[in-house]
Amino acid sequence: MPSDLDRLGDRIAELAARIQAATYALLVLIRQFDEQGGWQQGGFSSCAHWLSWRTGLAPGAAREKVRVAHALAALPLISSAMQRGQVSYSKVRALTRVATPESEAALLDVALAGTAVHVEQVTRAWRRVDRAAELAEDGRRRAHRELRTWVDDDGMVVIRGRLAPEVGAAVLRALDAASEQLRTEAADAPEEDTPEPSAEQRRADALGRVAETALAAKLDPGPAGDRYQVVLHVDAATLAADPAADRDGVPAGTSQPADAADDPRPGGAAHAVHGQAVLEDAGGLRVSTATAQRLACDAGKIVMTHGADGQVLDVGRKTRTIPPALRRALAARDRRCRFPGCAARRCDAHHVRHWAHGGTTRLDNLVQLCRRHHRAVHEGGLRVTFDDAGVVRFTQADGRSLREAPESPRCTGMALGPVDAQLAAAGIEIGPTTAAPPWDGERLDLDWAMSVLWRPRGRPATSAPA
Repeated sequence: MPSDLDRLGDRIAELAARIQAATYALLVLIRQFDEQGGWQQGGFSSCAHWLSWRTGLAPGAAREKVRVAHALAALPLISSAMQRGQVSYSKVRALTRVATPESEAALLDVALAGTAVHVEQVTRAWRRVDRAAELAEDGRRRAHRELRTWVDDDGMVVIRGRLAPEVGAAVLRALDAASEQLRTEAADAPEEDTPEPSAEQRRADALGRVAETALAAKLDPGPAGDRYQVVLHVDAATLAADPAADRDGVPAGTSQPADAADDPRPGGAAHAVHGQAVLEDAGGLRVSTATAQRLACDAGKIVMTHGADGQVLDVGRKTRTIPPALRRALAARDRRCRFPGCAARRCDAHHVRHWAHGGTTRLDNLVQLCRRHHRAVHEGGLRVTFDDAGVVRFTQADGRSLREAPESPRCTGMALGPVDAQLAAAGIEIGPTTAAPPWDGERLDLDWAMSVLWRPRGRPATSAPA
C-alpha cells in the first residue's frame, strides 16, 4: 500500500514529465516564431534576444532554447520522446549538441536507459572523439589549400583556389558585404541603359571592391581613431543665409525641430546632411540622409563650402562630435546598449535629438546604442526619446512602445491545461514512471559505451543495449 509520501513522489514525477512535454511544445513555438521572423519587428537582434526580453530568460538560456528548438527539427526520435515526457530538457539539451539523424537512435537509447549525468558524460566523450576526427580532417584540408592566379590570353586575370573552411568563410562574408555595398550604390545611381550584371559579374566586382578596400587600409587599420570621417558639403549662399550655423555646420541654437522633415531651415548642418554626405575613408562614397545622420552621431566631420560654380571655397577644421571626456561619462552611465534586452558593450554614441536638428552634445542628449540598434533608429523607423524623468524610451515604427522589461503574462486555469489537452488528443499517457530510467545504480563504463555508440559522421551508429 503506497504511503502518502509515495503518492506525493508520484505526483512530482508525473508533473515533471508533463512539464517536459510542455517544454517540447514551447520549443516548437519558439522554432516557428524564429522561422517566421516574429522577432525582427522592433529592432531585436535575434530570436534569443526577443525571448530573453519577453519571457525573462537569461540571455544564455534563451540562446540555448533557440538552438535546441532548431536542432530538434532534424531529430524526430528525440522529439517524439520529449513530446511524450520520456526525456527531460536537460537530456535533450545535451543530446542535441552531438546527435545527427544517423546517430540519434543510439543516443536516445542512452537517454532512456540512464540519468542526465550519464547523458552528459556520453555526449562530452562523443564531442572529444568528434574533435579528434575533425582535427585530422582539418590537417588534411590545410595540406591541400592553394591559390593560383594567371593572366589569360585575352588579358583577363584568372583566379582558382581551394581554401580552408574558416578562410573561405571570411572570404565569402567579405564578398557578400562588398556585393551588398555595390548593390546599394547601383540602386542610388541614376538609371542607365545598361544590362543588369549577372550574379557572377557581381561577385567579380565585389572581389575588386574587397581588394581596393584592403589596399586603401594598407592591410593594417593602425591605431584606433574615427570609425568614419564624414564630409559635409555646403554651398556658400545657404550657409550665409543661415546665421544659426557655425563654421563646422553645427547649429548654434537648440530650439530646432527634432524631426528632419519638420526642419524649416534652408541650410546649415541639416542642409549639409540632407544634401550630400561623403564617407572620406570609403573612397568618397555618398550615403543616404539617414545613414549620414547615423554616422555623423559619432564620427569625425569636415565641412566643405562650395561656391556657385561648385568650386571649393573653404575646408573647415576636422572636429570630433563626442569629446573623449564626455564619451567616458556616457560609457560609465550606460555601460551597454540601452535598447531593451541588448547586452552589447561595443556601442556608438547616439544623439537623441540630432545635432543637425539643434540637439546639443551633452550627456542628457546622448545614449549608447550598438551598431545594429543605432542603424534601426536612423534607418529602421525605431524612435528613441527621453521622458520627463530622463528615462530612455523606445518606440517601434508602428507606434508600439518597447518597455525595458514587459509584464509577465498571468497564468489562469489549471497548470499545463492546454498541454494536457493536446496530449489527450494525441493519445499520449503520462504517469509517474514515464521519465524514470531503468538504471540500477551500476557505474557507467564510458569506454565501452563509446566503442559501441560512436561512428564517424555520416555513418549510422548501432543501438546500445538497454
